Amino acid sequence: MSTPAPLYPVMYEGLVRAALLEDLGRAGDVTADACIPVDTQARALFQARHAGVIAGLAPALSAFSLLDPSLSVRTLVADGARVAPGQAVAVVEGAARPILSGERTALNLLGRLCGIASKTAELVQAIEGTGAHIVCTRKTTPGLRALEKYAVRVGGGSNHRFGLDDAVLIKDNHLVAAGGLRAAVERARAHVGHMVKIEVEVDTLAQLEELLTLPVDAVLLDNMDPATLRQAVDRVAGRLITEASGGITPQTVRAVAETGVTLISLGWLTHSVTNFDIGLDFESL
Repeated sequence: MSTPAPLYPVMYEGLVRAALLEDLGRAGDVTADACIPVDTQARALFQARHAGVIAGLAPALSAFSLLDPSLSVRTLVADGARVAPGQAVAVVEGAARPILSGERTALNLLGRLCGIASKTAELVQAIEGTGAHIVCTRKTTPGLRALEKYAVRVGGGSNHRFGLDDAVLIKDNHLVAAGGLRAAVERARAHVGHMVKIEVEVDTLAQLEELLTLPVDAVLLDNMDPATLRQAVDRVAGRLITEASGGITPQTVRAVAETGVTLISLGWLTHSVTNFDIGLDFESL
Protein backbone atom coordinates (compact mmCIF):
# COMPACT_ATOMS: atom_id res chain seq x y z
CA MET A 1 0.00 0.00 0.00
CA SER A 2 1.41 3.39 -0.96
CA THR A 3 1.88 5.93 1.80
CA PRO A 4 0.78 9.54 1.32
CA ALA A 5 3.22 12.37 1.86
CA PRO A 6 3.77 12.94 5.59
CA LEU A 7 1.88 15.65 7.41
CA TYR A 8 3.80 18.82 8.21
CA PRO A 9 4.05 19.47 11.98
CA VAL A 10 2.36 22.87 11.56
CA MET A 11 -0.76 20.96 10.44
CA TYR A 12 -1.21 19.13 13.74
CA GLU A 13 0.85 20.70 16.54
CA GLY A 14 -1.93 23.11 17.49
CA LEU A 15 -4.51 20.39 18.02
CA VAL A 16 -2.04 18.16 19.90
CA ARG A 17 -1.23 21.10 22.18
CA ALA A 18 -4.94 21.65 22.76
CA ALA A 19 -5.43 17.98 23.63
CA LEU A 20 -2.53 18.04 26.07
CA LEU A 21 -3.83 21.20 27.73
CA GLU A 22 -7.27 19.64 28.05
CA ASP A 23 -5.70 16.69 29.90
CA LEU A 24 -3.19 18.62 32.02
CA GLY A 25 -5.76 21.17 33.17
CA ARG A 26 -4.69 23.74 35.75
CA ALA A 27 -2.31 21.67 37.85
CA GLY A 28 -0.60 19.24 35.48
CA ASP A 29 -0.30 15.49 35.99
CA VAL A 30 -0.70 15.27 39.75
CA THR A 31 -0.50 11.46 39.72
CA ALA A 32 2.86 11.23 37.94
CA ASP A 33 4.26 14.23 39.82
CA ALA A 34 3.20 12.77 43.16
CA CYS A 35 4.49 9.22 42.85
CA ILE A 36 7.30 9.23 40.28
CA PRO A 37 10.68 10.72 41.29
CA VAL A 38 11.70 13.47 38.88
CA ASP A 39 14.87 11.67 37.76
CA THR A 40 13.18 8.32 36.99
CA GLN A 41 13.91 7.06 33.49
CA ALA A 42 11.68 4.78 31.43
CA ARG A 43 11.39 2.96 28.13
CA ALA A 44 7.88 2.48 26.75
CA LEU A 45 6.68 0.51 23.73
CA PHE A 46 3.59 1.18 21.63
CA GLN A 47 2.19 -2.21 20.64
CA ALA A 48 -0.70 -3.15 18.38
CA ARG A 49 -3.19 -5.42 20.10
CA HIS A 50 -4.74 -6.70 16.90
CA ALA A 51 -4.03 -6.66 13.17
CA GLY A 52 -4.54 -3.48 11.17
CA VAL A 53 -3.02 -0.51 9.35
CA ILE A 54 -0.97 2.12 11.17
CA ALA A 55 -1.67 5.83 10.65
CA GLY A 56 -0.88 8.99 12.56
CA LEU A 57 2.41 8.14 14.22
CA ALA A 58 3.89 11.63 13.77
CA PRO A 59 1.04 13.61 15.35
CA ALA A 60 0.52 11.05 18.11
CA LEU A 61 4.18 10.92 19.09
CA SER A 62 4.51 14.70 18.96
CA ALA A 63 2.64 14.75 22.29
CA PHE A 64 5.84 13.55 23.94
CA SER A 65 8.14 15.99 22.15
CA LEU A 66 5.86 18.88 23.08
CA LEU A 67 5.99 17.89 26.75
CA ASP A 68 9.72 17.19 26.85
CA PRO A 69 11.94 17.74 23.78
CA SER A 70 14.68 15.66 25.41
CA LEU A 71 12.64 12.44 25.09
CA SER A 72 13.82 9.94 22.48
CA VAL A 73 10.92 9.05 20.20
CA ARG A 74 11.47 6.40 17.54
CA THR A 75 9.06 4.78 15.09
CA LEU A 76 9.51 1.10 14.28
CA VAL A 77 7.12 1.04 11.31
CA ALA A 78 5.85 3.67 8.89
CA ASP A 79 2.32 4.94 8.39
CA GLY A 80 0.58 2.57 6.01
CA ALA A 81 2.26 -0.53 7.48
CA ARG A 82 0.09 -3.55 8.15
CA VAL A 83 0.85 -4.87 11.61
CA ALA A 84 0.16 -8.10 13.49
CA PRO A 85 -1.16 -8.46 17.05
CA GLY A 86 1.60 -7.74 19.56
CA GLN A 87 3.82 -5.94 17.05
CA ALA A 88 5.70 -2.92 18.39
CA VAL A 89 5.21 0.24 16.32
CA ALA A 90 7.14 2.89 18.29
CA VAL A 91 9.33 3.36 21.35
CA VAL A 92 9.71 6.33 23.70
CA GLU A 93 12.64 6.67 26.11
CA GLY A 94 13.62 9.23 28.72
CA ALA A 95 12.07 10.84 31.76
CA ALA A 96 9.13 8.77 33.00
CA ARG A 97 6.90 11.67 34.04
CA PRO A 98 6.33 13.28 30.62
CA ILE A 99 5.91 9.86 29.02
CA LEU A 100 3.08 9.12 31.45
CA SER A 101 1.59 12.58 31.00
CA GLY A 102 1.51 12.28 27.19
CA GLU A 103 0.35 8.66 27.08
CA ARG A 104 -3.41 9.20 26.80
CA THR A 105 -3.24 11.99 24.21
CA ALA A 106 -0.92 9.90 22.04
CA LEU A 107 -3.05 6.77 22.34
CA ASN A 108 -6.28 8.64 21.66
CA LEU A 109 -4.92 10.05 18.42
CA LEU A 110 -3.18 6.89 17.28
CA GLY A 111 -6.11 4.60 18.05
CA ARG A 112 -8.53 6.87 16.18
CA LEU A 113 -6.39 7.29 13.08
CA CYS A 114 -5.32 3.64 12.87
CA GLY A 115 -8.98 2.63 13.18
CA ILE A 116 -9.92 4.81 10.20
CA ALA A 117 -6.98 3.60 8.10
CA SER A 118 -7.66 -0.06 8.93
CA LYS A 119 -11.34 0.07 8.02
CA THR A 120 -10.60 2.03 4.85
CA ALA A 121 -8.09 -0.63 3.81
CA GLU A 122 -10.72 -3.34 4.33
CA LEU A 123 -13.18 -1.53 2.08
CA VAL A 124 -10.58 -0.83 -0.58
CA GLN A 125 -9.73 -4.52 -0.64
CA ALA A 126 -13.42 -5.47 -0.79
CA ILE A 127 -13.96 -3.52 -4.03
CA GLU A 128 -10.65 -4.41 -5.66
CA GLY A 129 -10.92 -4.77 -9.42
CA THR A 130 -14.18 -2.83 -9.83
CA GLY A 131 -12.63 0.53 -10.71
CA ALA A 132 -14.55 2.33 -7.95
CA HIS A 133 -12.84 4.43 -5.26
CA ILE A 134 -13.62 4.69 -1.54
CA VAL A 135 -13.93 8.31 -0.36
CA CYS A 136 -14.65 9.96 2.99
CA THR A 137 -16.90 12.95 3.73
CA ARG A 138 -17.02 16.06 5.94
CA LYS A 139 -18.55 13.99 8.77
CA THR A 140 -15.38 14.29 10.80
CA THR A 141 -14.50 14.96 14.44
CA PRO A 142 -14.34 18.75 14.95
CA GLY A 143 -10.70 19.81 14.86
CA LEU A 144 -9.44 16.47 13.52
CA ARG A 145 -10.52 16.71 9.89
CA ALA A 146 -7.05 16.99 8.36
CA LEU A 147 -5.79 14.02 10.38
CA GLU A 148 -8.84 11.84 9.80
CA LYS A 149 -8.76 12.48 6.07
CA TYR A 150 -5.04 11.73 6.10
CA ALA A 151 -5.84 8.37 7.74
CA VAL A 152 -8.30 7.60 4.93
CA ARG A 153 -5.53 8.21 2.39
CA VAL A 154 -3.14 6.01 4.35
CA GLY A 155 -5.74 3.23 4.16
CA GLY A 156 -5.85 3.52 0.38
CA GLY A 157 -8.97 5.69 0.10
CA SER A 158 -9.42 9.17 -1.32
CA ASN A 159 -10.76 12.41 0.09
CA HIS A 160 -14.01 14.15 -0.77
CA ARG A 161 -14.30 17.87 0.08
CA PHE A 162 -12.14 19.18 2.91
CA GLY A 163 -14.55 22.04 3.52
CA LEU A 164 -17.34 24.16 2.17
CA ASP A 165 -14.87 26.13 0.05
CA ASP A 166 -13.52 23.19 -1.98
CA ALA A 167 -16.36 22.74 -4.43
CA VAL A 168 -20.10 23.20 -4.90
CA LEU A 169 -22.17 20.29 -3.59
CA ILE A 170 -25.88 21.00 -4.01
CA LYS A 171 -27.96 18.76 -1.75
CA ASP A 172 -31.68 18.35 -1.08
CA ASN A 173 -32.00 21.30 1.31
CA HIS A 174 -30.18 23.56 -1.15
CA LEU A 175 -32.67 22.56 -3.82
CA VAL A 176 -35.62 23.44 -1.60
CA ALA A 177 -34.15 26.80 -0.59
CA ALA A 178 -33.08 27.66 -4.15
CA GLY A 179 -36.42 26.80 -5.72
CA GLY A 180 -35.45 23.73 -7.66
CA LEU A 181 -32.64 21.91 -9.40
CA ARG A 182 -32.28 24.08 -12.48
CA ALA A 183 -32.34 27.34 -10.50
CA ALA A 184 -29.72 26.06 -8.05
CA VAL A 185 -27.34 24.83 -10.76
CA GLU A 186 -27.65 27.89 -12.97
CA ARG A 187 -26.98 30.24 -10.04
CA ALA A 188 -24.04 28.14 -8.90
CA ARG A 189 -22.47 28.03 -12.36
CA ALA A 190 -22.85 31.80 -12.74
CA HIS A 191 -21.32 32.39 -9.31
CA VAL A 192 -18.21 30.17 -9.24
CA GLY A 193 -15.08 30.28 -11.36
CA HIS A 194 -13.92 27.78 -13.94
CA MET A 195 -11.77 25.93 -11.39
CA VAL A 196 -14.68 25.09 -9.08
CA LYS A 197 -16.50 21.80 -9.68
CA ILE A 198 -20.24 21.40 -9.22
CA GLU A 199 -21.82 18.20 -7.89
CA VAL A 200 -25.55 17.70 -7.31
CA GLU A 201 -27.32 15.14 -5.12
CA VAL A 202 -30.30 13.33 -6.65
CA ASP A 203 -32.66 10.79 -5.10
CA THR A 204 -34.49 9.56 -8.21
CA LEU A 205 -33.85 8.71 -11.83
CA ALA A 206 -36.26 11.48 -12.82
CA GLN A 207 -34.06 14.05 -11.07
CA LEU A 208 -31.05 12.55 -12.80
CA GLU A 209 -32.66 13.02 -16.23
CA GLU A 210 -33.14 16.73 -15.53
CA LEU A 211 -29.61 17.04 -14.17
CA LEU A 212 -28.12 15.59 -17.36
CA THR A 213 -29.33 18.68 -19.23
CA LEU A 214 -27.43 21.03 -16.90
CA PRO A 215 -23.75 22.12 -16.69
CA VAL A 216 -22.47 20.03 -13.77
CA ASP A 217 -19.41 17.85 -13.21
CA ALA A 218 -20.63 15.09 -10.89
CA VAL A 219 -23.77 13.53 -9.50
CA LEU A 220 -24.28 12.11 -6.02
CA LEU A 221 -26.70 9.17 -6.23
CA ASP A 222 -28.21 9.13 -2.76
CA ASN A 223 -29.66 6.06 -1.05
CA MET A 224 -30.22 4.08 -4.25
CA ASP A 225 -30.21 0.28 -4.29
CA PRO A 226 -27.71 -1.47 -6.60
CA ALA A 227 -30.28 -2.06 -9.34
CA THR A 228 -31.23 1.62 -9.44
CA LEU A 229 -27.58 2.66 -9.25
CA ARG A 230 -26.82 0.51 -12.28
CA GLN A 231 -29.62 2.20 -14.22
CA ALA A 232 -28.31 5.61 -13.17
CA VAL A 233 -24.75 4.78 -14.28
CA ASP A 234 -26.07 3.56 -17.63
CA ARG A 235 -28.01 6.80 -18.15
CA VAL A 236 -25.03 8.95 -17.25
CA ALA A 237 -22.95 6.99 -19.78
CA GLY A 238 -19.66 8.50 -18.66
CA ARG A 239 -20.76 12.14 -19.00
CA LEU A 240 -20.41 12.81 -15.25
CA ILE A 241 -18.52 11.47 -12.28
CA THR A 242 -20.95 9.23 -10.38
CA GLU A 243 -20.89 8.97 -6.59
CA ALA A 244 -22.92 6.48 -4.54
CA SER A 245 -23.73 7.43 -0.97
CA GLY A 246 -26.11 6.54 1.84
CA GLY A 247 -26.51 3.35 3.86
CA ILE A 248 -23.50 1.57 2.35
CA THR A 249 -21.96 -1.09 4.60
CA PRO A 250 -18.99 -3.46 4.36
CA GLN A 251 -21.51 -6.14 3.40
CA THR A 252 -23.00 -4.15 0.51
CA VAL A 253 -20.00 -2.14 -0.71
CA ARG A 254 -18.94 -4.72 -3.31
CA ALA A 255 -22.39 -4.82 -4.90
CA VAL A 256 -22.43 -1.01 -5.02
CA ALA A 257 -18.99 -0.92 -6.65
CA GLU A 258 -20.04 -3.44 -9.28
CA THR A 259 -22.76 -1.06 -10.55
CA GLY A 260 -20.01 0.96 -12.22
CA VAL A 261 -20.08 4.07 -10.00
CA THR A 262 -16.91 6.13 -9.87
CA LEU A 263 -16.93 6.89 -6.15
CA ILE A 264 -18.39 5.37 -2.99
CA SER A 265 -18.60 7.82 -0.09
CA LEU A 266 -19.04 6.68 3.50
CA GLY A 267 -19.51 9.15 6.34
CA TRP A 268 -19.12 6.46 9.00
CA LEU A 269 -15.47 5.97 8.02
CA THR A 270 -14.70 9.09 10.06
CA HIS A 271 -17.68 9.54 12.39
CA SER A 272 -18.35 6.02 13.68
CA VAL A 273 -15.35 3.81 13.00
CA THR A 274 -14.06 1.63 15.87
CA ASN A 275 -10.80 2.68 17.51
CA PHE A 276 -7.78 0.52 16.84
CA ASP A 277 -6.48 -1.01 20.08
CA ILE A 278 -2.91 0.07 20.80
CA GLY A 279 -1.23 -0.10 24.19
CA LEU A 280 1.72 1.72 25.73
CA ASP A 281 3.68 -0.46 28.14
CA PHE A 282 6.72 0.37 30.23
CA GLU A 283 9.67 -2.00 30.15
CA SER A 284 12.08 -2.56 33.00
CA LEU A 285 15.39 -0.72 32.58
